Amino acid sequence: MAEKTIRVLLVDDHQVVRRGLRTFLEVQDDIEVVGEAGDGAEGVARAEELRPDVVLMDIKMPGTDGIEALRRLRELANPAKVLIVTSFTEQRTVVPALRAGASGYVYKDVDPDALAGAIRSVHAGHVLLQPEVADALLAQDDTLGGTGRGSTLTEREREVLTLIADGRSNREIARALVLSEKTVKTHVSNVLMKLDVSDRTQAALWAVRHGVTG
Repeated sequence: MAEKTIRVLLVDDHQVVRRGLRTFLEVQDDIEVVGEAGDGAEGVARAEELRPDVVLMDIKMPGTDGIEALRRLRELANPAKVLIVTSFTEQRTVVPALRAGASGYVYKDVDPDALAGAIRSVHAGHVLLQPEVADALLAQDDTLGGTGRGSTLTEREREVLTLIADGRSNREIARALVLSEKTVKTHVSNVLMKLDVSDRTQAALWAVRHGVTG
């Protein structure tokens, strides 16, 4: 059976960037660009209207920037995965974007295959976290707590956490542990609750910090 088409919204204040991204993606059989927006506020409105699977979001935009737009989407409980599109010089702004709930980021000079792969990856539930940004998050974030939070994890939950830290999606975790996706989803929810973190990115960072990795 054919894979479901991934519906993508492009949010960037530069039309030439949007055009380039669209050109990259239009040749992909499993990705459809369903809309565009020129700033964060419009991006939020379009995301609510179109309900895309993935939003490609610039950070630096006039008016409502990408980080504020991301926060608004999370407040609205919009289910879209947000993939930040940034430049090499914006690491200081990538960190708060990831804290606000972005699933990862790509650079603006990304090649087409890598961009399509990143979209598929976050759509599948992966967290795209480059080592240098993970280090920055760990260095700056003092909210990830001590090892005590992990003491209440069951052995199965620690296995799930290890796979989260390895960037695995729920489907891949289910396959690796021979569990149903529903069961894995329950374990992931329990892990987030016990670690007192809001998302998989923070859980992965906790695991890295405290050595709970494969």
